[in-house]
Amino acid sequence: MLSPEEKKEIDQEIAHVPDRKSASIEALKTVQRHRGWVSDEGIKDISDYLGMSPDELDSVATFYNLIFRQPVGDHVIMICDSVSCWIDGYKGILQILNEQLGITLGETTEDGKFTLLPIQCLGTCDRAPAMMVDTDLHRDLTPEKIGEILEQYK
Repeated sequence: MLSPEEKKEIDQEIAHVPDRKSASIEALKTVQRHRGWVSDEGIKDISDYLGMSPDELDSVATFYNLIFRQPVGDHVIMICDSVSCWIDGYKGILQILNEQLGITLGETTEDGKFTLLPIQCLGTCDRAPAMMVDTDLHRDLTPEKIGEILEQYK
């Protein structure tokens, strides 16, 4: 069941769109913000509320790469693996992240603090390599900067 707070936030989004289904992405983001990720139960709760089938909503959730359909850590690190980032040092940044966090892409640290995911593009090719931690964009990365950045989220 959606919580009263989740319903209130989703209703605010519904007020700005032509029909309930048009609020699906914002509804997914709302549930994720409250629950940390969107489970199958969350998909069912939202789809019932918006008048869609669970399959319709799941296709939206799996298309939109910022909706997490599996549990994630307290902080999600998305490292850009676009061509610009590859050229400007992606591999070195990923190696440092792997070493400092003790995980590889798609994994979560044992303490549940960090999940490391690839992302196709963060739209900052002129300042590559880049990564996003939660909603914070970090650009012009160097291996030396990674420790400082991670420390901000511990």
